[in-house]
Amino acid sequence: MAEEQTIDPIHQFNINRIFDLHVGGVDASFTNASLFMLIIFVAITALMVLGTSGRHIVPTRLQAAAEMAYEFVASTVRDTAGTAGMRFFPFVFSLFMFVLFSNLIGLIPGAFTVTSQIVVTFAFSALIIGLVLVYGFWKHGAHFLHLFVPSGVTPALLPFIVLIEIISFAARPITLSVRLFANMLAGHITLKVFGGFVAMLLGAGVSAVIFPLPLIAIILLFALELLVAVLQAYVFAILTCVYLNDAIHPGH
Repeated sequence: MAEEQTIDPIHQFNINRIFDLHVGGVDASFTNASLFMLIIFVAITALMVLGTSGRHIVPTRLQAAAEMAYEFVASTVRDTAGTAGMRFFPFVFSLFMFVLFSNLIGLIPGAFTVTSQIVVTFAFSALIIGLVLVYGFWKHGAHFLHLFVPSGVTPALLPFIVLIEIISFAARPITLSVRLFANMLAGHITLKVFGGFVAMLLGAGVSAVIFPLPLIAIILLFALELLVAVLQAYVFAILTCVYLNDAIHPGH
């Protein structure tokens, strides 16, 4: 049974209780997902606090990493949502760093990938769309509804276009959450399957001529998954900026 769990590609996504906790009849047990969320929070806080505390003229590696992350997200927000979008910079920066660290830490053998859980990615997506709606109506009132009314459309086509725009907007939290969840899930399953295959070949005593081929393949696959981890954090952040831009500048 232990061997089956070792090569089971789905077993890594199981949520396991570390200790039970019930508050007011609500199950608030501390799980492995909770533990890794805490680890991610501590890692991000350590990077930003230690990286910005010294302010050396010649930056250290931590300072360079912190400054690079700050400037990268700041430029993404400015380029996508304009100067007015910088009021949302702390929100976008927090999302980007959390998703990035979740994806990267999840690549460590034995670690838990928080972003491979659809409930986590959907919660973030619902929060983003909720923020867009609240800020859009608060800032622009009924004018925010112009977001669903493209300019230059003939009256005959307008009802159909408005319906398409509304459906597209309603699908945003689904597509945003599933994109991140599916990429992390599929990538980790593939790594697990290939890793188990290499381990089986090693245990079977495959010749040294054939064995390096799958080993090289899994190294290349890991490098690809590392790229996907960073890319998905960027995609999540830039789509957040695009959606927030709709709340800042409604209409087409």
